[in-house]
Amino acid sequence: MKNVLLIGLGLIGGSVALAIKNKNPELNIIGFDIDKQTMNVAQALKVIDEQAICYMSAAKKCDLVIIAVPVEKTIEVMENLSKVKYKKPITITDVGSTKKKIVEYANAKFSNEFLTFIGGHPMAGSHKSGVTAAKTLLFENAYYILTPTNHTQPEKVEQLKEALSGTRAKFVIMEADEHDTVAGVISHFPHIIAASLVHQAEHYEQSFPYVNRLAAGGFRDITRIASSSPTMWKDILLQNKETLLSIMDNWIHHMANVKDSIQKGDETSLYTFFEVAKKYRDGLPLKEKGAIPSYYDLFIDVPDSPGVISEITGHLADERISITNIRIIETRTEVYGVLTISFQTEEDREKAADCIKNKTTYDTYIL
Repeated sequence: MKNVLLIGLGLIGGSVALAIKNKNPELNIIGFDIDKQTMNVAQALKVIDEQAICYMSAAKKCDLVIIAVPVEKTIEVMENLSKVKYKKPITITDVGSTKKKIVEYANAKFSNEFLTFIGGHPMAGSHKSGVTAAKTLLFENAYYILTPTNHTQPEKVEQLKEALSGTRAKFVIMEADEHDTVAGVISHFPHIIAASLVHQAEHYEQSFPYVNRLAAGGFRDITRIASSSPTMWKDILLQNKETLLSIMDNWIHHMANVKDSIQKGDETSLYTFFEVAKKYRDGLPLKEKGAIPSYYDLFIDVPDSPGVISEITGHLADERISITNIRIIETRTEVYGVLTISFQTEEDREKAADCIKNKTTYDTYIL
């Protein structure tokens, strides 16, 4: 493999390109984006080696094409790539979070001897976006789902795994339907729930102004994913419509049961509802990367006094521990508040906890 074409220069595509290049520095990464300035930035950051004026022309000389555009645009790009007259075998993959429609399209269009399509979804992300946020090890230890088509030869899947091995991800082969159901349950539907909780808070704030202020704590944490791109999530929901409608029906059924238990004052049923949820949640992997970006937050009980934040951040700076976000959760005045500091990795969070424990008297904890 000599040339790789990356179509779409955002966080995910850029991170995949950096990972490939990091392991195979001799490879030539060609990048295309509809925004010329984004291509300039990507090249300046060495995410790509050269820019493509037309991705259809660039594809002719490439061995691997990575489509990293919004899901609603992926099929449009695939349509254009299917029209190219290739002179050698080429593998095409994508990074979208829905797979069924894309794989169905590939089965219909990419069935000749030169074209191999293998759907892909690296299940990790970041709270930042754009090519400037791309990281070489964004997908390290994350699950990278591959969804081959009916025409995909097994050796082509292995070749793609090898090409993407620089991501240090854990590859899993799935049917497209299975992927979309799993992604719907653990990623797509939670985004709907988070957004609906925010809508509900906004509605009640009109009558109860303290809703906004008190929501600064745990409510803000459990609804963080509601801050994701509206355009992206609109597209994802429409792409995974059938699966999500089924999940929503199941959710409504469960909520009807909970509502019925509350109305009847059924203590046993309500206790079981929370007990089962707690057991399952407590058994989830602690250190695995999932479809929703992890938040490496450290919570610190701090007094309401001048200099506390600078004291703590100063200690972290002395230890060269980088932070990504910082805020105070405080619902009452003149009492201890909670300083929440976010880190890029679990390792940084552990170092920070040790640093604060050794250099201050403040209590730290992780939820």
